[in-house]
Amino acid sequence: MIFDRPALRRHRNRAAPHVDRVAPVLQEVAERLLDRLEDTTHQFTHALDVGGRGVVAPLLRARGIETISCDLSPAMAARNGGLAVAADEEFLPFASGSFDLVVANLSLHAVNDLPGALIQLRMALKPDGLFLASLPVLDTLGRLRAALTEAEAELSGGASPRVAPFPELRDGAALLQRAGFTLPVADGDDIALRYATPFNLLRDLQAAGESNAIAVRSRHVPPRVLFPMALSRMVDDAGGLDMNLRVAMLTGWAPG
Repeated sequence: MIFDRPALRRHRNRAAPHVDRVAPVLQEVAERLLDRLEDTTHQFTHALDVGGRGVVAPLLRARGIETISCDLSPAMAARNGGLAVAADEEFLPFASGSFDLVVANLSLHAVNDLPGALIQLRMALKPDGLFLASLPVLDTLGRLRAALTEAEAELSGGASPRVAPFPELRDGAALLQRAGFTLPVADGDDIALRYATPFNLLRDLQAAGESNAIAVRSRHVPPRVLFPMALSRMVDDAGGLDMNLRVAMLTGWAPG
């Protein structure tokens, strides 16, 4: 088990009142993902929004698609409007063939059994249903991971994992194929972000519900100087921080 799912639920519940802070980033990725709907002549009528954090469901409904939302966090699920349920992506409650479209925007990277979750999502689709997902991949947050590891090693002689592991882009299509999707495609997309200070990056991660939920994380309070020491190594001459959000855009069809 890589991720502590109860901890992740708590993080997302606490983040729900503040997620609007990162809504522009979530929406940018969602719009790029949903652009793929323009490449098909299928008319979708019933969609499942997985972990959309109040962004994806309105975009789908604006297209005239009836949408049900689910999220591991009850508080985050309630942000989606319309019909929404609190549900674990690893144990989905939906019957086979319930939807002709499933969209998971930046919401599956902390699932312990990702192939199993993808199989459940494929089964929830009708024949010829479409699955769309965005997934952060390496080297997203690579600089933050390296800076924290190096600083903690200098301070204590060891390091606890503080940034979630991400898959590589090349893994995307193989995951879809393994889950039984046809015509699997994984495209890379990059979103350049600029932070006035590196601490703003940490606040955005908290607002998105992306605080550390790695199962083997340290439960001890970190040294007070750890984060200032690590973040000071990431800033540029202007005191800011450029970060690239690298995203895999996944497309797969349920067998017809």
